[in-house]
Amino acid sequence: MVSPRYLCHRHDIEDGEAKGFTFGSGDSRWEIFVVREGEALFGYVNSCPHIGTPLDWVPDQFMSADGSYILCATHGALFEVETGHCISGPCAGSNLKPVALRVDDEGAVHLSAPDPADSEAH
Repeated sequence: MVSPRYLCHRHDIEDGEAKGFTFGSGDSRWEIFVVREGEALFGYVNSCPHIGTPLDWVPDQFMSADGSYILCATHGALFEVETGHCISGPCAGSNLKPVALRVDDEGAVHLSAPDPADSEAH
């Protein structure tokens, strides 16, 4: 069983916003982000399915102006928050890769898998 890695508290992320996290360095570096929608949280690998670039140009700026969609800053692709499904842009029909999250009773958000490659759901 994998020991969950603490990321942040639910309320560290405003409703309709997201927060990025980086782990490792060099070839073993990986990035994820967590989006909050109401009390629900969704985690994804920070890599656009179009060409693999990070979605944020500015740290923690993952959302469309109205907070309704995840936005790729490189090409303007839009993704559904709940599913990571791309609805507009050069990768339409593709999906962000989800990462498994666990939120405890106190609102602490944990990464449930040691690496996004081991993650199945959020």
